[in-house]
Amino acid sequence: MSEDERSDESRQADAEQPSTSDVLGAALGSAARRAGIDPRGGESTQKVVWSAMGGWRGILESVLPSLAFVVLFTIQPEPLILPLGVSVGLAAVFTVIRLLQKSPPAAAIGGLVAAAAAAALALFTGRGQDNFILGFITNTAYGSALLISALVGWSLIGLAAGFLTGEGTAWRRDRRKRRAYFWLTIAWAVLFAARLAVQLPLYFAGDVTALGTLKLVMGLPLFAPMIAVTWLVVRALHPSASRAEDISEA
Repeated sequence: MSEDERSDESRQADAEQPSTSDVLGAALGSAARRAGIDPRGGESTQKVVWSAMGGWRGILESVLPSLAFVVLFTIQPEPLILPLGVSVGLAAVFTVIRLLQKSPPAAAIGGLVAAAAAAALALFTGRGQDNFILGFITNTAYGSALLISALVGWSLIGLAAGFLTGEGTAWRRDRRKRRAYFWLTIAWAVLFAARLAVQLPLYFAGDVTALGTLKLVMGLPLFAPMIAVTWLVVRALHPSASRAEDISEA
């Protein structure tokens, strides 16, 4: 076999292998679809937002452990193990319920692991505000990843939408879509940055009650409208995807 033939086969093999953007877009898109976000599905905005939050169970899993910690800590900050134990206990109950109902337990297990790790850290340091450190790390990681992806021209929102609509990375050749996904991704990055900007001063001040309250206020109440705006923009940018779904169901 000649050198040129081997080179052609090598290029062909490389072309058949999925790129990093394809793999990342597929992962993000799959996660969005599991959360009930699919622009080809024809669902209403209200239904999509409700699905993304996980319905009533998802809301309770997200809110109750943190709420219990804040309330109990405010009433009786010592011993610290009491509010932390109740918070982790609630997360464990939600996990068991999901396992018994044979529903996907990933979200509840993730919440349980996070709650247990945060509680262990707070117990180790003896400071209630350290229960929120993992949340700061998560917000920093998500916000940084979103911001960097937008600045380098590979917006994570665009990659996920490209997978969901079957467009792949073709959106990058469309100036309108590229701009829209850039600003959507920036908006999400700003959300995570705003949480840090508001909550970190309270952490350093040791105001656990205010910190926990604002964590709840800046959680689902801000997440829901961001999901709605993202959904509406993606549907507006890909009307053909929703029409194709409607035609296939006719």
